Amino acid sequence: MPESPPDDEPALHVDGLDVTYGRALSALRSVSLTVPQGGVVTLLGANGAGKTTLLRAVSGTLRLHRGTITGGRVRYGDTELDGQDPVAAVRAGVVQVPEGRRVFAGLSVDENLRAGGLGLGRRSPAQVREARDRVFALFPRLAERTGQAAGLLSGGEQQMLAIGRALMAAPRLLLLDEPSLGLAPLMVNRIADVIREINEQGTAVLLVEQNAGMALSLATHAYVLEVGEVRLSGPADELASTDAVRRLYLGESEDGQGAA
Repeated sequence: MPESPPDDEPALHVDGLDVTYGRALSALRSVSLTVPQGGVVTLLGANGAGKTTLLRAVSGTLRLHRGTITGGRVRYGDTELDGQDPVAAVRAGVVQVPEGRRVFAGLSVDENLRAGGLGLGRRSPAQVREARDRVFALFPRLAERTGQAAGLLSGGEQQMLAIGRALMAAPRLLLLDEPSLGLAPLMVNRIADVIREINEQGTAVLLVEQNAGMALSLATHAYVLEVGEVRLSGPADELASTDAVRRLYLGESEDGQGAA
């Protein structure tokens, strides 16, 4: 993992965040967390715990899902993100890869990648080439399929493309929502390696992942959400050794054996 960044480097701060859907459904209650620049932080929790909602609140996409921030703050560096739209988040350096990949199926791989940088305004051809070269270095398979329609790619290739499209915006903080979902074990390992490499290149990561073993192996810090509230938090290696996390998220029984 990268060394600890200087104090003046931008970090994500979520302070006392409350989120509701509609008029009554409370999704997050007084959630606070920090993602330091250069760090990898993971969110664990069952389905419906509020993990995706938290990512949406940070990336500015919450309103697209009829959600509302009713309390607290979201700040990245000196930029207030609560109440902002996705374009403001991207320009601040925060980009989300949503669950389910959601590539533009009718567009080519190259067109999907070019779409990833549209929120940044004008960039020089050299900047665009540099971003593409970074994506192709991480995902050589995409370089072989630039003219192919994204909808014809395999699930693993579409996940590569979704991450690559996000990287075209040159994020300083990457929000990943279930990147290993539905992938074969070999592809899961490849995605884990890519996340590690992206982080080693200087990009911070906030990772939502049902594969807790993978997530905890990548992260420096972890938070456990239950029913919209933070129940546990701490260094990832310490949480991985707690009985609750081992039993609920790593599939171990109380005697340390694999759970049925």
